Amino acid sequence: MLKRFVIYSVLIILFIMIFPIFIEKRLIFHPDKSNDSATPDVYGIEYDDVTFLTEDGLNLNGWFVPGKKSSPDADLPASRTDMHTLLWFHGNAGNINHRLENIKMLHDRVPVNVFIIDYRQFGKSEGKISEQGTYLDARAALAYLHSRKDINSEKIIFFGRSLGSAVAVELALKEKCRALILETPFTSIKEMGKKLYPFLPVSLLLRTKYDSLAKIGNIKVPVLIMHGDKDKLVPIEHGRKLYEAANEPKEFYTIPGAGHNDTHIVGGEEYYDVIRNFVNKL
Repeated sequence: MLKRFVIYSVLIILFIMIFPIFIEKRLIFHPDKSNDSATPDVYGIEYDDVTFLTEDGLNLNGWFVPGKKSSPDADLPASRTDMHTLLWFHGNAGNINHRLENIKMLHDRVPVNVFIIDYRQFGKSEGKISEQGTYLDARAALAYLHSRKDINSEKIIFFGRSLGSAVAVELALKEKCRALILETPFTSIKEMGKKLYPFLPVSLLLRTKYDSLAKIGNIKVPVLIMHGDKDKLVPIEHGRKLYEAANEPKEFYTIPGAGHNDTHIVGGEEYYDVIRNFVNKL
């Protein structure tokens, strides 16, 4: 009996030691280094393939996509400085190549510049992924935008999807932005751990926090939160809790019938109308 107790105790201790080092990141992050030839120019979209440097010396990759002209009748493209710029933080899997269709649909419907980046270890970006690493990556992306002379630094909107919502919230807490858009956001990794692994003490062992619920009440810019009502990965209640904790002015848009990864498709034209109207009101 004593021997069995000792064995179980050792196994539990080993699990507690190993979990944060070898298991935790694999549960949360799913970076994809593969890089196919699909880039915005396959759709005839102008873009800059950007490499920028983080504070800890890593080269990251991103695409800067200028917004389209303001109306079909305009002879010249609208000035980039007249537009808002979305600084886009994607979710925990894949890379920017997997967002190409979404970028095109947004580009065709909403007159904004877009800068979408790959976190460290994703796509062409160097390094190893971590929570603090993504925060450094976000700051570096914002610094890059501030270095461009062809956009208005006062009109930068942080746009975060899924895990990227937590990155956007942290950046908005520390840095100035014009507004914050969160799509399919979660309240914290701890709460996600409870949902996904209810029979394991995962939430007690997590070092990764991404605690947006604790931060959003300290953000003082307009907020738009969008969430599918059929999201089985991150329940819509997470989005509603964040909305309730956010300061005015704020908006919540329920995307009828949308799950976690198809919001921009299932939402149809209304989805883009909501984003465009939110941006226009700024």
